[in-house]
Amino acid sequence: MKTFAFRTGLLAVSLASACAHAQTAGEVQARTPNSAYLQDGRGVIARSPFGLCWRSGTWTPADAVPGCDGELAPPVAVSPIAPALPAQAAAPAPAPAVPPAPKRCDFSVTLASDETFAFNKAVLSGAAKRRIDAEVLPKLAACAKVDIVMITGHADRLGSQQYNQKLSEKRASAVAAYLKTKGVNAEIDTLGVGKTQSVKACDDKLPRARLIECLAPNRRVVVEGRGLAR
Repeated sequence: MKTFAFRTGLLAVSLASACAHAQTAGEVQARTPNSAYLQDGRGVIARSPFGLCWRSGTWTPADAVPGCDGELAPPVAVSPIAPALPAQAAAPAPAPAVPPAPKRCDFSVTLASDETFAFNKAVLSGAAKRRIDAEVLPKLAACAKVDIVMITGHADRLGSQQYNQKLSEKRASAVAAYLKTKGVNAEIDTLGVGKTQSVKACDDKLPRARLIECLAPNRRVVVEGRGLAR
């Protein structure tokens, strides 16, 4: 009985102290009809010596009142976190435009057989000149710029290497001279290779006249042009 009386008296003293503090710190009215705060007979929420509202054991955030716990902000809707997208590789820088390669007018014409060079001769025949006019000069005219004209003379295998070397050089020089008479002023190089680059083999048992006729394709001149087309 003494213990109960002591506790009752202690609570009364505490409430009185809380009420007195509430008067100085500002009174907060408890909600009616139910409140989760301790209150006095006037319905004023009791405060601790530090100004804190006294809550009952059943207090929840839903019981909060302004002045004790402040206005509770409504819950903020949180959107689900979007899955992280894989990092995209940066687009490669466009390659610099490559200018188209200039068109060329390179060509190769072979003047062969006895129509161009008779056996043991380095003089251009009428047929040889006509072939140069019809096949070589138009190709040179198609060039905007002729870098070089290369003329290579050949001989058949009849005769010594030394003789045929000089004969092949004379044939190349004869073609170069004719081109110059036609107004070709590009750089012209001449070369003789003698009998080292035959294109046709013939049987040595053939009669000489037939052997010379058979070897005619080897008595030739190759004209090559290098340059840029128009």
